[in-house]
Amino acid sequence: MRFAKNRLRATASAAVAVAMGAAALTALPATASAAGDGLSVQYRTSATGASADQAEPWFKVKNTGTTTVQLANVKIRYYFKADSASATYRFACSWAVRGCANVTGSFGTLANPTATADRYLEIGFTSGAGSLAPGADTGDMQLRFYQSTWQSLNQSDDYSFGASQTSYGDWSKVTAQLAGTTLWGQAPAGNDPTNPPTDPPTDPPATGATLFDDFNYSAYNDPKVSAHGWSVRSTSGGPGVPGATWAPDKVTFATTSGNSIMNLETSTAGTGESTKQTEIVTNSRKFKNGTYAARVKFNDAPKSGPDGDHLVQTFFTINDLTAPMADDYSEYDFEYLPNGGWGEPSNILYTTSWETYQADPWVAVNQHTEGRQSYNGWHDLVLTIDNSSIKYYIDGQLFGTHDSTYLPERPMSINFNQWLIDLAGQTSTAARAYDEQVDYVLHVKDQVLTPAQVAAKVAAYRGAGTTFEDTVPSG
Repeated sequence: MRFAKNRLRATASAAVAVAMGAAALTALPATASAAGDGLSVQYRTSATGASADQAEPWFKVKNTGTTTVQLANVKIRYYFKADSASATYRFACSWAVRGCANVTGSFGTLANPTATADRYLEIGFTSGAGSLAPGADTGDMQLRFYQSTWQSLNQSDDYSFGASQTSYGDWSKVTAQLAGTTLWGQAPAGNDPTNPPTDPPTDPPATGATLFDDFNYSAYNDPKVSAHGWSVRSTSGGPGVPGATWAPDKVTFATTSGNSIMNLETSTAGTGESTKQTEIVTNSRKFKNGTYAARVKFNDAPKSGPDGDHLVQTFFTINDLTAPMADDYSEYDFEYLPNGGWGEPSNILYTTSWETYQADPWVAVNQHTEGRQSYNGWHDLVLTIDNSSIKYYIDGQLFGTHDSTYLPERPMSINFNQWLIDLAGQTSTAARAYDEQVDYVLHVKDQVLTPAQVAAKVAAYRGAGTTFEDTVPSG
C-alpha cells in the first residue's frame, strides 16, 4: 500500500507481463452451452519464422451466436511445445482495440502432452473489455509471448502456430470457451479445456494452521486487539494526502445483525491537516502461501458531507522493501476506488500482485486486474497463493489470476486501511467522512481453499461461538 499513488498510475497504463504458471487440465467433455451461444476465433501471426525471438499470436474473437456475450466470461487457449522442460514464459499485449489493460494472459501445463503441445497460453478479459453483440468482434488483439531468458523460440513444433497465416482467418487450432463451455476449436488430443468437473467440496479442511478473527472488540484500545496480534496505526507517513494523520480512535467496533463489525472511518475538510486516515495491521509478518479471505463492505458515498474524494478502501498483505528493486518484496492488494483516482474517472477495483518497485525514479514490477464498475456493498474477498499462481476471487467468482513471477519470497503482514490519494476529487472545505467495514478475516496456511470452503470454515467458527483463533506459527 505504500507509494500506491504512483504505483497504480503506472500499472493502469503498462502492458501486463506474466510468467508461466503450472495449472494442469483434466480431459473431460465440455459442458452443454446455452441456446444461441457461439464464438469463433480468427488468428494471424507477425512472427512467421520457425525460430523467432518471440511468438506473436494475434486474435479477433467474434460472437457468432444470437445473444450478447460478456467478454469477461471468454477464454482463448493457444497451444505450444515448450523449448525445454524448465522454460518459463512471459506474456505481453502490444495493442488491442478493447485496450491492453482489459486483456490478460497466463500460462498452463497440459495434463496429456503431445508431440506438438505441452503448454498453453490462456487469454482472458477483464470486465472493462465490455461485451460483444451478436455478429460483433473484439477487433485486433496484437499479443506476444517470449522466454523469460529471451532465448529464441522454436515455433515449428507448436500446435497452434501457422507460419502461412499472415492475415486474419478462422483458426481451429485455438479453443474458445464461454463460461467454461468450449464453443470453438480443437485442443491437442486429450486436452479439451474444462471447468472443474464437479462442484468443489464445501466442508472446511480439517487441518491447517489458521488465523480467524471476527473483530469482536469493544474499541481500538481494547487490550484484546494487541493480544490478538493487531496494531491500530497512529504513526505518520504514507500513503495518502501529505500532512494527514492516522487516527486510531477512528477504528471502531459494533454489532450488526448478530455479527461484530470493524469500521474504518476516514474524514477530511479539504486540507491535509484535517485529513484523518485509518489502518489496522498484524504485528507479525508470518503469512505467506495459503488462503486469505475477508468480508468487506465498500461504500461509494460518504456517510456525511459532500461526495467525490479520491478514496482507497483496501484489504492486502505486504512485507517491507529492503532496498529499491529488491526481489524479495511481496504485496497482494484488493483496492477499491469508489470515486476514481490515479487517472480513472469513476469507480474501479484493482487486484495487484507485486514483485518489486523503486520509489525514485518510479519503477514498478507487478501484475494487475481491474473491474470498472461499482462494488458498493458487502463483498467476499478471497486471495489464494500456491507454488504456481495467485488467484483473486470476489463473491465466489474468479476475478484475476496472476503468475509465478509474483509469488512471495518472504512472509507478510495482513492489513486493512482507508485513505485519500489526494484532495483533487472534491475541493470543498466542508467536512465529510467515509466508512469501510470488515466482518471477519481468515488465513489458512499452505492450503488453497475454494470460496465455498472459506464460507464453510467461517460458518463453522461462528457455529462453535469462536471469535478468534491463531495457530499460525511465527516466522
